[in-house]
Amino acid sequence: MLKMLLSLVFLTPVCLAEGSWWMVQSLLFMMAFVFMLLNMSSSFFVNLSYFLGCDVLSYGLLLLSFWICVLMLTASESVLRLKNYNSFFLFLVISLLGLLFCTFSSTNLFLFYLFFESSLIPTLFLILGWGYQPERLQAGVYLLFYTLLASLPLLIGVFYLGDSRNSLFISFCVGSSFEHVLVYVSLILAFLVSMPMFLVHLWLPKAHVEAPVSGSMILAGVLLKLGGYGLLRIFSALLIPGLVFNFIWVGVSLVGGVVVSLMCLRQTDLSALIAYSSVAHMGMVLGGLMTLSYWGFCSAFTLMIAHGLCSSGLFCLANISYERTGSRSLLINRGLMNFMPSMTLWWFLLSSSNMAAPPSLNLLSEIGLINSLVSWSWVSMVMLGFLSFFSAAYTLYLYSYSQHGKVYSGIYSCSIGYAREYSLLFLHWVPLNLLILKSEPCMLWL
Repeated sequence: MLKMLLSLVFLTPVCLAEGSWWMVQSLLFMMAFVFMLLNMSSSFFVNLSYFLGCDVLSYGLLLLSFWICVLMLTASESVLRLKNYNSFFLFLVISLLGLLFCTFSSTNLFLFYLFFESSLIPTLFLILGWGYQPERLQAGVYLLFYTLLASLPLLIGVFYLGDSRNSLFISFCVGSSFEHVLVYVSLILAFLVSMPMFLVHLWLPKAHVEAPVSGSMILAGVLLKLGGYGLLRIFSALLIPGLVFNFIWVGVSLVGGVVVSLMCLRQTDLSALIAYSSVAHMGMVLGGLMTLSYWGFCSAFTLMIAHGLCSSGLFCLANISYERTGSRSLLINRGLMNFMPSMTLWWFLLSSSNMAAPPSLNLLSEIGLINSLVSWSWVSMVMLGFLSFFSAAYTLYLYSYSQHGKVYSGIYSCSIGYAREYSLLFLHWVPLNLLILKSEPCMLWL
């Protein structure tokens, strides 16, 4: 693990050199493929050092982080073209990847907390530095206050665990269950906000609407997964209070998922629609997680990987349209089938994956989550039915409104995509649909 981390550290000075954009991108691609070859198949920590280790859970999310960060650089070519502080942008992306790497591979609870919080800082700079509207300041404040306020109890909970176990090593701390309600709430609150759960999700649409494409990709692709990762890591210490109180979170996340799906049907901003659909998907992940079943844990992990690739690809598509039409409004981005015929295929492929059509990884994970929730309580079938129906409805709404209808008269007659954009979308869609052929690391990792 340290060799990957050191290679990232040595990559940071290279970022600051003039004209190093494509070299850094190529090196990151190479590192992603080298990391793939490590192929962790153990459900225990392997490659242990004093504070770093890796198991299947962290391996999947580390690979996702590498992949999304490479694709962020591919998508943000306009930063390079306009010379918009491109060296500093590269530095931020590499430092964010380094922090995410440390977060997912920390075996020490305090270091996990430290890196979990630190990963907000580069994201905040991405939104404030390369965002589009002046409202990005408000979005940054929302992001900061929601996450920081919720994570202070987590720090207290981590120290309580360390004090009662005389160790902060994750496997020691979460070895047996605690019964205190306050410990339970303090440990899961930060992760619920980070996922985000319905009712504490208001920072997410704001951040997505104001963020540049790279910020949206890393936010939807990896940072939302930090909450799910934390819950999967910590829940073996919270089984006893979890059995008593988890019904609250399942109810809130399922009802919230349906409400947010209905809100998606009223959106006119492409980014806001995709952001709200992320809240609906993560609501399903949270519901499955809180059932504390094998199906729920494994399918939640699988949906986190699938959603990371899918929503990141949709944000790329929204940005491709935005770069040409100058707007993210569905009223202007309509009739894109006439305007950019070759992009319609990618809109269709990624939209169908978003509504969990086969053969995407979303299908496998949603079947597993539905299974876990229905076996937990058959009453959840009602909400799950609505959730599945409305998620298909808003995806169809997104696709049909953007691709069909009359082209807005204020834009050019037609446009083509670049090879860079096609390869970018290809690299989102292929892992999303081919990973189902190798699903046992995702579905049998416990």
